[in-house]
Amino acid sequence: MSESTIGEVDFKKGGGLVPVVTQDAKSGKVLMVAYANEEAVKLTLETHYAHYWSRSRNKLWKKGEESGHVQRVHEVLVDCDGDTLLYVVDQEGPACHTGNETCFFRKMG
Repeated sequence: MSESTIGEVDFKKGGGLVPVVTQDAKSGKVLMVAYANEEAVKLTLETHYAHYWSRSRNKLWKKGEESGHVQRVHEVLVDCDGDTLLYVVDQEGPACHTGNETCFFRKMG
C-alpha cells in the first residue's frame, strides 16, 4: 500500500469538503458517511479520533463529543481520485445518532 499526504486530497472538488466513509475495523461494516474539511482531517490524523465537518451546524465536530460514542481511528485511506476518504475505526457504542449500530439499518425494497 502506498502512502499519501493530506496535500493530495482534493478538497476543492467538493467546495472544501470530502466525503468520509467510516468502517468498523473489526466487523468491516460501514458505520456512517460524513464530510470533512482539511482541518477535520488534520485533527483526525493528529489525535487518532474521528473529526468531521457538520454541514447542518456549519462547524467542526469530534464524533462522540456529546454522546461519548467516539471513533478511535486505525487508519485513513484516500481513494484513487483523491476526493473521498475511508476512516477505519474502533467504534465505542452505536455510530448512529438514532442509537443503531450503523447508520445503514434500513433496507430499500
